[in-house]
Order: sequence, then C-alpha cells, then structure tokens
Amino acid sequence: MSWAMFPEAAQSVTQGAPKTISSSGTAMRSFCPDCGTGLFYRNAPMLPGIVDVQSSTLDDPEALPPTVQIQTAERLDWMTHLSELAEFERFPG
Repeated sequence: MSWAMFPEAAQSVTQGAPKTISSSGTAMRSFCPDCGTGLFYRNAPMLPGIVDVQSSTLDDPEALPPTVQIQTAERLDWMTHLSELAEFERFPG
C-alpha cells in the first residue's frame, strides 16, 4: 500500500462523506461507505496534523511516486523481492 502524507488542514473532500472508524484507539481509518475503498489514515498522537491518503485514490497518483518505505519492521520476508516476480497487465490466462 502506498500512502501520501499531507497536512490535515490541506485536505478537502469534494464529493460524498467518508465513513471513519477507530481501528485501534488512536488510529482513525476513513473509507468510502458505498464501495469500501480505503481513503485516509490519521493518528493524532503519532502524526499530529497529518493525514495519510491512499495514493491510488488521487486524481494523478503518478505525480507522487514513493520515496521511502516506512513501517517495515513486520514486513514479510518475501515482500523484499516483489520486483523479481513475473508481471501481468491483467489476470494471467
């Protein structure tokens, strides 16, 4: 999952109203109430004034390519080799 971090004050939702749940006390996760797509993550004690936005939901996600990997402490070993796997533009036949 790729996230883009923004100042929370810069965030605006132009259509609809996301549903937000507290997933672990201070972690607030927002998603589309119609389709379930994840949208935002907030954790005020850990990241005050910051909202993480799922990059794939941006109008132009290519404009913000990832620059770092964060929270890798529990990463599965095979995740470090994803770039070595075969790729398919669509489901393989």
